[in-house]
Amino acid sequence: MCCNGFIDMFIDMLSIRGQSKKREKAMTLIELLLVVAIVGTLSAIAVPISSNYIDKQRKATAITDIRRIEGEISRFLAVKGSPPNSLADAGISTQHDPWGRDYVYQRIQGLSKAEMDAKCRWDKYDKPLNNDFDLYSVGKDGESKPKITHKDSYDDIIRAHDGTYVGPASEY
Repeated sequence: MCCNGFIDMFIDMLSIRGQSKKREKAMTLIELLLVVAIVGTLSAIAVPISSNYIDKQRKATAITDIRRIEGEISRFLAVKGSPPNSLADAGISTQHDPWGRDYVYQRIQGLSKAEMDAKCRWDKYDKPLNNDFDLYSVGKDGESKPKITHKDSYDDIIRAHDGTYVGPASEY
């Protein structure tokens, strides 16, 4: 009630409605524009915040999924003595990341130097991310390059240093 009285008094001062005692109870164009501006400002603040929250949740889900798949591969490794050639060999059904794409798995252990050069992912020091196997999500953009410092790989969720790090490539 206080704010509405203030707005009425302000509008009367501008002589938009005039000084008539008999006023119709309706919103003026200025009041409507003020409401639209406030709603627009609030939505401009809320949309990026909710979008960032969704991205953080997707990253957290991908990290959890990679840790779970890594555990299943480790069990396979303990039983068989070597990592599987594919996720299907380990009995892991096709897994989709939070962006709807398959997780990427690549066995590294037992590869020749030439095969490693062709199939491995590399850190900023040109060293392989892992010695046993690579497991990662290509992230939000769906693009990835073997070297994680490439801009297409920044948003990838990676497993690195033989599983001691799982998270965004941009933070490794």
